[in-house]
Amino acid sequence: MLQPILWLILAAIHAMPALALFRPATLTALYGMNADNPLFLLMQHRAALFLAIFVACVWAAFVPEGRRLAVLVVGISMVSFLVLYWTAGSPAPLKRIAIVDLAGLPVLAGVAWLAFRP
Repeated sequence: MLQPILWLILAAIHAMPALALFRPATLTALYGMNADNPLFLLMQHRAALFLAIFVACVWAAFVPEGRRLAVLVVGISMVSFLVLYWTAGSPAPLKRIAIVDLAGLPVLAGVAWLAFRP
């Protein structure tokens, strides 16, 4: 019963950035990016990738066979962002995202341990 809850927590973390695919104004709210910015389209595509991560988390909550792959996908997303964030000097506009990903790491560690334990 614990695993589905942990996976749904991870899904919730990725829900808001995924929402930007369907509600582009979310990009302005989350990242301060306006629609006239040439990178806006790229950020919408990023939202589609977050939707894939969200779906992987929900899937893993209910289909145990998908959990190992979901750990890898979610782990690559969260850890790579944090590494890039810190190597870029921890830009202040992205601090909230880094805090949310950092808070999600213990949850990710828990599902990883449960998915890969012998």
